[in-house]
Amino acid sequence: MRNYLLSAMTVILLGLTAQAQEPSVEKSIFGVQTGVLGVWGHNEVRLSTKISLRSEIGLNSGFFSGTENTSSFILFPIITVEPRYYYNLVKRFHAGKNTQKNSANFLTAKVSYVPDWFKISNESHISVADGISITPKWGIKRTISKHFTYEAGIGMGYYALFDSNENGVAVDIHLRIGYTF
Repeated sequence: MRNYLLSAMTVILLGLTAQAQEPSVEKSIFGVQTGVLGVWGHNEVRLSTKISLRSEIGLNSGFFSGTENTSSFILFPIITVEPRYYYNLVKRFHAGKNTQKNSANFLTAKVSYVPDWFKISNESHISVADGISITPKWGIKRTISKHFTYEAGIGMGYYALFDSNENGVAVDIHLRIGYTF
């Protein structure tokens, strides 16, 4: 009788302390991504159940008309930090959809710095403007299989160039595929 009473109390206590597992952003994600205009390495770390901090370093690229009707290209470094708020993570989880690797819609305030450290170009006279941009964005991130992801996002914000004191409206549209480790 004593064993039955002890077993019943254990089951009741476990039932009271058990909670439904709610989804949360991943603790830490490392990965690489590529898009139409560049390649980037990133790390995303959890700050709370719905907020992560993404840091990224990469090479942006550009194509333009050069001298004498030739096409030119440029690759230059970019450093980005952005807090991401995954606002529909719980909704996707309860609908039975994949939330692995932070697969959800997000809002962010992207801060990017373009340093004038180096450039890779087929034109020797091209330079990179040292500057910063702050862009509020909306985006989606989805995981395909266990390690492949794709992202899309759009936003509009502000940019400032340090050397020329030029500033204005920054438009940021991205479409990327990637691999997470």
